[in-house]
Amino acid sequence: MASRRRIIGGVLGGLPLWLAADQAFAQQRPALAQPARRPAPRPEGTPVATPVGNVEVLARQALVVDFETGATLLEKNADERMPPSSMSKLMTMYVVFDRLKQGRLQMDQMLPVSERAWRMGGSKMFVEIGQQVRFEDLIRGVIVQSGNDACIVLAEAISGSEQQFAELLNETGRRIGLTNSNFRNSTGWPDPEHRMTARDLSVLARRLIMDFPDYYRFYNERSFRFSNISQDNRNPLLSRVPGADGLKTGHTEEAGYGLTSSAIRDGRRVILVVNGLVSMRARAEESERLMEWAFREFEAVTLFRAQDTVEEVPVYLGERRTVPMVGGRDITLTLPRRWRDRLEVRVRYQAPLAAPVMRGQTIGELQVAGQGVPSFSVPLVAGADVEKLGLLPRIPAVIGRWVSGA
Repeated sequence: MASRRRIIGGVLGGLPLWLAADQAFAQQRPALAQPARRPAPRPEGTPVATPVGNVEVLARQALVVDFETGATLLEKNADERMPPSSMSKLMTMYVVFDRLKQGRLQMDQMLPVSERAWRMGGSKMFVEIGQQVRFEDLIRGVIVQSGNDACIVLAEAISGSEQQFAELLNETGRRIGLTNSNFRNSTGWPDPEHRMTARDLSVLARRLIMDFPDYYRFYNERSFRFSNISQDNRNPLLSRVPGADGLKTGHTEEAGYGLTSSAIRDGRRVILVVNGLVSMRARAEESERLMEWAFREFEAVTLFRAQDTVEEVPVYLGERRTVPMVGGRDITLTLPRRWRDRLEVRVRYQAPLAAPVMRGQTIGELQVAGQGVPSFSVPLVAGADVEKLGLLPRIPAVIGRWVSGA
């Protein structure tokens, strides 16, 4: 077994990081003038272990992942089933976008408003009973205004009833990789059986961005006006974090305040999910702090591009003496900054390879390890076809190998 070891260099070590967001609590204004009040005490958080040390997390559930590599940067109760509140509208919009992409719905299509949609409580787009509403307006009504009424209009248009639409949500969720979610409605309205996890929300956010790049732009719209009522996007990171461009807030009394968000900087995207916070301010500050932490403490390191030759591997009885070994795709890692000096990358393969060799055939692997670096391996493939030598040219090659004892 031939191997090659290459030290590429990254790590921030185990420096503890203890941060907390200020939390203001409403207080009744006294009748008489008082001296300036002290800042409200910060809510207690929980230290969460990360590759760069402990981070204090105030959210009841939290997850931070790198979009490209899928690396988990921070997690707290990420697989705990929780009420997702309006964050589950992301699933509703996945189905809506899927129908739109298939051509089964059109942006300028008009959809009717039922009495049930009109009577729906909670956050509203303020559609009127019997009104015909443009499909594109309903999209903005859900995404920007978090309209429960708009969700029901869409659900009834697609499935006939919200109950049948919930079955479609569950079916679609299983298909795209949600493993611990159950949908009972289109809005996230409180229901003891309507549950998701932070991890499933991160998967859903990633699929929305990947599968519908032409429609994801709606999540970055700051305001929308309908029926002479203008409402701002509730996502606080759109105005607080450079590069933030989605996705969805949520709040119920049981769930607390939550946010599934994403931001991109210099080509690197991060997805963040938090839930169970005590106020809108806490949600904004906690989300901003954790998103900035993710960009500040980690970086994307590309080891090889898709068709970069990692190694030339000898081929026995082939029309070419070697074949290039490539990754077949960009091999990119998400690592804490300054971990490069601890990173060890080894290329392992059998040599020589017996001809014929087919392009794309797995012929080796890239092994990543190092002090404090999670170990994993990536398959490497042949970058070209190598045909077997004909009978006559093969004879001297066989004799030469026999003589040399190779």
